[in-house]
Amino acid sequence: MQRNEESIALHPKSSEAFARAQKSIPGGVNSPARAFGAVGGTPRFMVRGEGAHVIDLDGHRYIDYIGSWGPMILGHAHPDVLQAIGDTASRGTSFGAPTEAETRLAELIIAAVPSIEKVRLVNSGTEATMSAIRLARGFTGREKVVKFAGNYHGHVDSLLVAAGSSAATLSVPNSPGITQGAADNTIVLSYNDASAVCELFAQRGEEIAAVILEPVVGNMGCVIPDPSFLDVLRKETQAHESVLIYDEVMTGFRVAYGGAQSLQGIKPDLTTLGKIVGGGLPAAAYGGRAEIMDHILPAGPIFQAGTLSGNPLATAAGISMLEQLADPDVYLRLEALGNRLQQGLDRAAAKIPHSVARVGSMLTLFFNPEKVTNWAIAEACDLERFALYFHGMLRRGIYLPCSQYEAMFVSAAHTEEDIDQTIAAAADVFSEWG
Repeated sequence: MQRNEESIALHPKSSEAFARAQKSIPGGVNSPARAFGAVGGTPRFMVRGEGAHVIDLDGHRYIDYIGSWGPMILGHAHPDVLQAIGDTASRGTSFGAPTEAETRLAELIIAAVPSIEKVRLVNSGTEATMSAIRLARGFTGREKVVKFAGNYHGHVDSLLVAAGSSAATLSVPNSPGITQGAADNTIVLSYNDASAVCELFAQRGEEIAAVILEPVVGNMGCVIPDPSFLDVLRKETQAHESVLIYDEVMTGFRVAYGGAQSLQGIKPDLTTLGKIVGGGLPAAAYGGRAEIMDHILPAGPIFQAGTLSGNPLATAAGISMLEQLADPDVYLRLEALGNRLQQGLDRAAAKIPHSVARVGSMLTLFFNPEKVTNWAIAEACDLERFALYFHGMLRRGIYLPCSQYEAMFVSAAHTEEDIDQTIAAAADVFSEWG
């Protein structure tokens, strides 16, 4: 109650906007990630983004580490991206017919991502993973899909499941509205557990259509895979002719120009992309080996369609973004800024039980001294302490993800001064804890 009262007093316009939104939108938000459910208080309603900053309805300015949950890798309102969107909009916003821009964006993706030979554009990360799963099942003629606890692949029925009493034999829906039938064909294992993967394939390899994972997890905080775990996944899926799917909706063009797979030296069979490929507009993609992708209608029999797939505005923004990210200096800068922030937060929290994980410009400060490698360790984090940290940083003008289980993102628009201000704010918050 005290936190809500504080929010209302300091942010009356956001509080009023939230009250109004709740009357017409379930929970007042159009995605749960925007609510402050895990930390309490009232979400801030934003009116403007400028580079590394966002400004709310009450005029408060924040250094932003959400970046629309990843796509704003060049910062908000980048002039080149805005110019591309404006020029395209003046010629029409949607045709329901092919455009050359769709081909150009596809070519850029194929040139950047090592494993992709052909690619299909869609509208969201959820749509990309849903389509990749259907394609893998259609290509292999099998039904079972393996996912890992703590990995999020969008609100696809068959992937929105949790481990049951026996992870290798039973999965259960973790949302009302998902049928047991949808969950039955999904097997949930622990992330980074190579032995469980080997055991499962030894027992049921001929049933498995695909294995899907986040190659660097962003949806239980930033969790880094063990190289041996990745090697086992590639070896077992190849040996049993299953499809290995890298969900790079978050990591694609974020941790490196070629995605996590370019850092790890792994070539998955299919890759899903989102966030950055739309330059901040709704767009995503899935692609991979040509022999698999050619099973999609109209080249093959597996159905997938979308009126707004390859929308001119989204492709224009995506092309502008990817062309700029082709400059390796962008990633050198992101690495330097990410490292500066990681080291600074680690020092600031020296007296607090914690750990910090980072890959490139993705990172998480976990309120758990044990290195987080899977969901069982992640869920042992001190969530009350995270909520105190979140609100302490918010009061100091730092806008963080409102959950311990979401990665924060650095953009190329951040400055060293932004990073140092963030570190100083964290040190100030922690000093209040004694």
